[in-house]
Amino acid sequence: MAQLRVAWDRLRRSALPIVQCAVGAALAWFLAHYVIGHTQPFFAPTAAVVSIGISFGARLRRSVELVVGVAVGIGVGDLFISRAGTGVWQIALVVAVAMAAAVFLDGGPIITVQAASSAVLVATLLPPSVGGGLARMIDALVGGLVGVLVVAAIPLHPVRRARVLAADILGVMGTSLTACADGLLEQDPEKVHRALTAVRATQPQLDSLRATLEGGREISRISPLYWNSRSRLERIRATADPLDNAIRNTRVLLRRSLTLLRDDEILHPGVIDEVERLGQALDVMRRMMLADPGEQPDSAEAARVLRSVAKGAHPELVAGAGLSAHVVFAQVRSTLVDLMQVCGIQRISAIALLPPMVEQPYQEP
Repeated sequence: MAQLRVAWDRLRRSALPIVQCAVGAALAWFLAHYVIGHTQPFFAPTAAVVSIGISFGARLRRSVELVVGVAVGIGVGDLFISRAGTGVWQIALVVAVAMAAAVFLDGGPIITVQAASSAVLVATLLPPSVGGGLARMIDALVGGLVGVLVVAAIPLHPVRRARVLAADILGVMGTSLTACADGLLEQDPEKVHRALTAVRATQPQLDSLRATLEGGREISRISPLYWNSRSRLERIRATADPLDNAIRNTRVLLRRSLTLLRDDEILHPGVIDEVERLGQALDVMRRMMLADPGEQPDSAEAARVLRSVAKGAHPELVAGAGLSAHVVFAQVRSTLVDLMQVCGIQRISAIALLPPMVEQPYQEP
């Protein structure tokens, strides 16, 4: 049942891109076939679908790469197949030359794959006698332009999906840190291990967040509907790096907590309390990320909660403790600094909000 809900949620989030691809493919075919007059405008709908895509990434660059890749593949295919004919060695040669030319021009994955696939189509299903290479290049251009226009006319919200992805990541971090605190209190390594596994699994979500932010930036540029979203999108873009750092520090915290338990190292209860409070603060941040402008909790409220946690991160909690305890404590402080930056606090100001680390006086040996 849980897997079904996840699958349905994934489909729901992809519904608009699916509609965009369907509309773009149909419109590109219509324009290339009925307006321009091409009898088999295969590359027009293909170019539209690829330029729109379903990955929410950078569409403008992908559209350019697509058109260039198709042009290279068609040019190489027409040149070789019209002279050497179709066969096993001809296909191998055409694909090798088309991919080599694409790599030489750019090296991007889309341009290389499109060059190879276009060359294969010319060598097998759509030989040069069916239609000239120029017509096919025009079809690819039409499809790419249609894709960009569809994205502008039926745009994804440039901010909403990024907020959801960031909130999901913060939610996993918060749940994992709370579970870690329970595991440390109960001396249960399995709880900490499960929490570590969950946080490690957030990397694809972080990659998707960065791709979504890049795609949202393009949408806010080409779609008049969302020109007013640029400032908020830029604020979310500014959180990507500190959020990434917070995830990495949380991984280290959880990994060291696991080592601490396995080594039977003693940990001050105050450190466990700090880990638990940090997990609770992350739930406030998750709700902050999902809140609309003017709603609570806002970034100021989330920052207030983080400052409250930071006040308790006194170095006395690990005085005389072992290495793992010191690492866990240090990662709590580092994660707090990262998360305060997510809330808009400058790094130097975030560090200043932490209790100072008291240096031990030097003693002569």
